[in-house]
Amino acid sequence: MTDHDVVIVGGGAAGLTLAHRVSAVNHPDGAPVRVALVEPPQGPHTPPPRTWCFWEPDGGEWDHLLAARWRNLTVVGPDGTGRTAPADPFVYKMLRSVDLEAYVRSGFGDRVAAVPLLVDAVRDGADRAVVEGVMPDGSPARLTARWVFDSRPPRPLPAGRTLLLQHFRGWFVRTPADAFDPAAAVLMDFTPPQPENAVAFAYVLPLSAREALVEYTEFGPAPLTTAEYDRRLADHCARLGLSGFEVTAAEQGVIPMTDARLRTRAGRRVFRIGGAGGATRPSTGYTFSGVLRQTAAVAAALEQGRVPVPPVPHRRRHLAMDAVLLRALATGRVRGAEFFTRLLAPDRLGDVLAFLDGGTRLPRELALGLRTPVGPMSLTVLDHLWYSARAALNPGRASVPPPPATPGGRARHAR
Repeated sequence: MTDHDVVIVGGGAAGLTLAHRVSAVNHPDGAPVRVALVEPPQGPHTPPPRTWCFWEPDGGEWDHLLAARWRNLTVVGPDGTGRTAPADPFVYKMLRSVDLEAYVRSGFGDRVAAVPLLVDAVRDGADRAVVEGVMPDGSPARLTARWVFDSRPPRPLPAGRTLLLQHFRGWFVRTPADAFDPAAAVLMDFTPPQPENAVAFAYVLPLSAREALVEYTEFGPAPLTTAEYDRRLADHCARLGLSGFEVTAAEQGVIPMTDARLRTRAGRRVFRIGGAGGATRPSTGYTFSGVLRQTAAVAAALEQGRVPVPPVPHRRRHLAMDAVLLRALATGRVRGAEFFTRLLAPDRLGDVLAFLDGGTRLPRELALGLRTPVGPMSLTVLDHLWYSARAALNPGRASVPPPPATPGGRARHAR
């Protein structure tokens, strides 16, 4: 069948979770929603395995698939002082893309058609949207649908004032002796040398006493080469006292951190989801929690017979706060290592995580703001308000250039 109720373009976190949710949905008249999940054929366009990290209370719908979970989180300042605290009421969780994909695909049955198609174009229409591309044998193909949800990153990114790249490479390491505490994850370690005009940190997510994901990350203007990442990872493993370890796998990618407005509606019948639809939190790169809220809303709208416009899962004031932080980092008004070390204080860690996931009210957010450098941040707020007022009067601005293409990607990891 080439005509469907829903066509989903892309099988990452957003595409998979939306396919999973919609596969259980019927129209208001009881008829099943007909779905096609479109992904590139196996080959150079197939993304490598990824990990997705997020936090939520224990007992979530994906808990049975988790690779690991941690109640305690450690933040290490630039001086090497580490502070560990419970993430209560949250649990920090790691989900592997291969596990999510296998589980979701096992439930497709005859409700979801998996279509190997290298998409060339998505076209809007009055009654049907059209997805065109090339099949594995080289023949052209054309699918039509009442609604199309596209998770591919827009090129170029919409216009914005500030763009930082969260770029990273991680090693999955196995040590010959016990070296990790499986009960605690190192969320941010700022002991790596801080590059000019960037923020650098590492983190360690233990899978067992002898296995962990060790990752090096920068918020900055440009990614590194693989060889440069590997040198920084080797240096950090040496700081951790690791020796004789084996690197069993690696992941690498780039996440744009931008104050650009990412709209979820691309046409009358075409929508954007996931990072392409604003699910990524601009100040952190975490995406998976936003994806879950977004896809749940789409599935509910389809079941109720409403136009399934995906919501942007972050409040406007939180996006404005993120824009201020990105500007403060990009201008050098605040030093990222000190900023995040102060913000992620152990006595308020749960509050910070709630804020980053959009679950706090303004009074608590203002209290958290007092932990940051008040002078530089206040100056950046005024700068942001002045810029926003000028932009409203003169809306024409240049587009932000796309980040360099890199294999892999996270959703934190997007993150």
